[in-house]
Amino acid sequence: MNRNSKLTVVGAGAVGSSVAYAAMIRGSARHIALYDIAAEKTEAEVLDLAHGSQFTGGTDIVGSSDIEVARDSDIVVITAGAKQKPGQSRRELADTNARITRTLMEQLLSVAPEAVYVIVTNPCDPMAMVAQEFSGLPANQVFSSGTTLDTSRLRWLLADRADVSRTSVHAHIVGEHGDSEFALWSTASIGTVPILEWTRDGQKVFTRESLDALTDEVRGAAYKVIQGKGATNYAIGLSSARIVEAVLGAQNAVLNVAPVLSDFQGIDGVALSVPCIVGEDGAFPIRETPFSDDELTKLQDSAETLREVVDGLSAG
Repeated sequence: MNRNSKLTVVGAGAVGSSVAYAAMIRGSARHIALYDIAAEKTEAEVLDLAHGSQFTGGTDIVGSSDIEVARDSDIVVITAGAKQKPGQSRRELADTNARITRTLMEQLLSVAPEAVYVIVTNPCDPMAMVAQEFSGLPANQVFSSGTTLDTSRLRWLLADRADVSRTSVHAHIVGEHGDSEFALWSTASIGTVPILEWTRDGQKVFTRESLDALTDEVRGAAYKVIQGKGATNYAIGLSSARIVEAVLGAQNAVLNVAPVLSDFQGIDGVALSVPCIVGEDGAFPIRETPFSDDELTKLQDSAETLREVVDGLSAG
């Protein structure tokens, strides 16, 4: 932990409070601020977290409905927005949350112009595009949490079926954080073994069909959780805290986040998740990432899907 590092979480709902909680217990930042226009809710969440601070590291937490609480933040995680309802597509949220994102960026830039901004508000990729365009900040400084969580979901499923540690699974979900995301199976492996060659008791564990089924399961995971409990919050809190640590710790970690791409495999102006080096200056796509011909087509299709969403947003 950088002893002077400051994280501001925008939004005190289920996701924002989970980000703050995960960052607090993991020691992701020295100072955590929670901002939300709902003053009573924000105060209650901060009190609940602060009351347990004896049992965490050296992190302190404050909160307010005044944007000043975010002043001089090193990193800002934006979770505020309209809540995704059961059965509702992420894209249906886009117009409302774009307006919220623009308003927040205008306020935040007045108090934390040098911060790295991580957009979690769904649909997070279009919102990252809105935030980056509105702010005028470089693409590396404003990006969405993207498929960091989706990749974790995939690795959990693969590890469970292969009976290995999740840290030994090397597989990536890329593209849109949504219905057009896909797995990079061409480079997926367990340890050094290509995923389709992995065996247990002399039998291959995976087929192409079973891998495609796992991708479908990852793609629908959020909808299943939302149907059962109304929101996804714990896992996105943990994955967001991991991104915060990569930035504040200058770790140069490889994470699948979504900055606005520039001439990446011929794609421009769209925030898509690809493997990125994430460190103190933000997120930088790894241009050497290999794609099969089929995967490259899927990436370009995903880019077009997002472009259509953003082109359809109202300007206000």
